[in-house]
Amino acid sequence: MPSTRMPPVARHGRLPRSRPAVTVLAFLASALAVVLVSVGAVAGFAVYDVAKSVQPGVKLIGQTDGPPPDIGSFEGGINVLVAASDSGGGDVGTYGKRGEHLNDVTMLLHVSADHSNATVVSFPRDLIVPIASCPNPKGGNFPSQTNKINVALTYGGLPCIVKTVENLTGLTIPYAALTEFQGVVGLSNAVGGVTVCIAKAIHDEQIHFDLDAGQRTLVGQDAVQFLRVRYGVGDGSDLARISNQQLFLSALVRKIKTPETLGNPVKDYALAKAVIDNTTRSDSLNNLTTLVSMALAVKDISFDKVVFVQYPGSYGSAAGQNGVLPIRSAAEVLFTALKNDQPVSLTGKTGDGTTNDPSATTARDPGASTPASGAATTAPGVALPSSATGQTAAQATCTKGQRAKG
Repeated sequence: MPSTRMPPVARHGRLPRSRPAVTVLAFLASALAVVLVSVGAVAGFAVYDVAKSVQPGVKLIGQTDGPPPDIGSFEGGINVLVAASDSGGGDVGTYGKRGEHLNDVTMLLHVSADHSNATVVSFPRDLIVPIASCPNPKGGNFPSQTNKINVALTYGGLPCIVKTVENLTGLTIPYAALTEFQGVVGLSNAVGGVTVCIAKAIHDEQIHFDLDAGQRTLVGQDAVQFLRVRYGVGDGSDLARISNQQLFLSALVRKIKTPETLGNPVKDYALAKAVIDNTTRSDSLNNLTTLVSMALAVKDISFDKVVFVQYPGSYGSAAGQNGVLPIRSAAEVLFTALKNDQPVSLTGKTGDGTTNDPSATTARDPGASTPASGAATTAPGVALPSSATGQTAAQATCTKGQRAKG
């Protein structure tokens, strides 16, 4: 009888201080570049050279194969799950080899059926949820259990993360991708750096990262460290770090849609290569035609209609461990709106790690409607409870740094 015993999982609390937990937001930046704003890259890069580097995909649980859409013909809504692993793969010499394999970044991109708005939901790594019953490569299934969402990768790989999030949200997710550290390095280099606002200097002694207050342009390893930083931001929690990552993504979306990036053959090609070379994708997302069709479908979404929101939760205890407990009433409002293809608007703050930039000018999206400025969002739609924090891509926000306590 095949074994269904759960694989061992190393907990972050047991890691030595010299090996800090890593929650780098690598692929989502790449995914947004392709899915939201990179139609310019489609025309600009050498398709053959990119296509020949595509690696075999991953079959999702319950996936049915079908022909990819023709370029320009993608119809209906889009749900893409994006996960980033902390295992240290991609550059072990720089980051070290980790004993565990956890999805410490889990995000869901939802694009409405009419392609007029997009919502990106971040799931805290310590969110305590039912982990789906997933196939064991040795036979049988790992049983379902209540645990932190970031163990889903260990229990059943990328398909298990997708199934767990489907069960949690009630949404069907046909597309998924996984990456590690080098994805964000390649992407930040490709666009010539991402400029972020620092309201108060960051000093994180755990990952040895310092960043002075002001406007800072991040490339390469500095971009990775900015996305990793936890103890030098806000209240030092992982929830504060998520808002810092949302700040980076908003700035990235704005940078990619500038004339200096889109339509620049060198940058377009580098963006495409950063995505293809640094991600493992589901079979459904492993076709360049599919990626191109998605980009064409949603290329005109304005900044104020791209909403980054954190899954509503608060710290507490469940299933014998400490973590983030779902605020289910607020989550139901969010995912009911997405299932009904309704846009959402934020009513709460930007998050524990960021604050609105009072001196910023309104972000302009060429060819789009007038975007939001300091307010959470001016986009119409379902008003989310204040426990669902976040920001739009139009908002200019600043990181609330702090001196780490070591």
